Amino acid sequence: MGPRDIMRDLENPDMLVPPVTDAGTLPNLKFSFSDTYMQLNHGGWSREVTVRQLPIATTLSGVNMALTPGGVRELHWHQSAEWAIVLVGSARITAVDQDGRNFIADVGVGDLWYFPPGIPHSIQGLESGCEFLLVFDDGSFSDLNTLSISDWFAHTPKDVLSANFGVPASSFTHIPKQQRYIFQGNIPGPLESQLVADPYGTVPKSFTHRLLAQEPIVTPGGTVRIVDSTNFPISTTIAASLLEIKPGAMREMHWHPNNDEWQYYISGTGRMTVFAPNGTARTFDYRAGDVGYVPFAYGHYIQNTGDRSLWVLEMFKSSRFEDVSLNQWMALTPHQLIQENLHVGSEFIHALRKEKGYIVKYPGYSDYPRTGR
Repeated sequence: MGPRDIMRDLENPDMLVPPVTDAGTLPNLKFSFSDTYMQLNHGGWSREVTVRQLPIATTLSGVNMALTPGGVRELHWHQSAEWAIVLVGSARITAVDQDGRNFIADVGVGDLWYFPPGIPHSIQGLESGCEFLLVFDDGSFSDLNTLSISDWFAHTPKDVLSANFGVPASSFTHIPKQQRYIFQGNIPGPLESQLVADPYGTVPKSFTHRLLAQEPIVTPGGTVRIVDSTNFPISTTIAASLLEIKPGAMREMHWHPNNDEWQYYISGTGRMTVFAPNGTARTFDYRAGDVGYVPFAYGHYIQNTGDRSLWVLEMFKSSRFEDVSLNQWMALTPHQLIQENLHVGSEFIHALRKEKGYIVKYPGYSDYPRTGR
């Protein structure tokens, strides 16, 4: 009868009318990039989700950024590792490691990059511009709290710059007076025209990985692509899996034994129920642009509640992707013990799978997310 935000209620039906199996209280496990501050610049924009927006998310933070054609995320470096995936368009990235070896490459949709802490780098939009997700291995890290080349120049006396670079102080008359962060530049030429010969060679481990070119794990309910230090060796602090959950399917009931899970919803709609100790469970609804979070070892599953594929990133502050399947665990446990523990019959026991399902879909399940609780 009173005031209400109907559109907000429609986006969060499982908070308005929770499933009867929800119980107790959990911290908020959802935040939308649409609800955070937009940093606008000539050349692009950025917005971030850190512990300031989602206090439970202590292990990882994320930045959604876009660059215009020619737009530049200026030369800079961080105290945290940077992992990224290109969502739209294409970009050119550059970096130089601690041994003076350079790396210059073009990346497109589905491509990743990873820069260890302290490695200087830059990002520039190509002909169509680009949008991407940056993930840092520290939940409190803000991309605005970065170390930028323009900021350092602006806060260094010109006589010091002159001595450092061996040119007259007049060479620095027009340097920026503050950090540029993102600025509009010219669209760079072909990659071959931008390469810089390096007497020390190139980096021994590539800073990029083509995730969509990776052979997926195919299941009846969708696909899974896992990327960690085993197939992207430079990525030693962040592991991830890219999920495609088809309509009527779900990410199976599972948990992660090595760290908290930070999620990014790329497209589609879904809901996740998280199970915690002491009979606590809560359900959250997600859509494109949302961040989700699951504390270490909490059980959970993700259902597709729409009529098209739900694409989700699962991310971890870890060198390895690890998960425990509830189904697989039970299938590999003595059957009598399972039956006595849960009071289930032989039909259930025979249906258990010794292989991980990752994403599952069963006849009769497809209507459940849209019509039932």
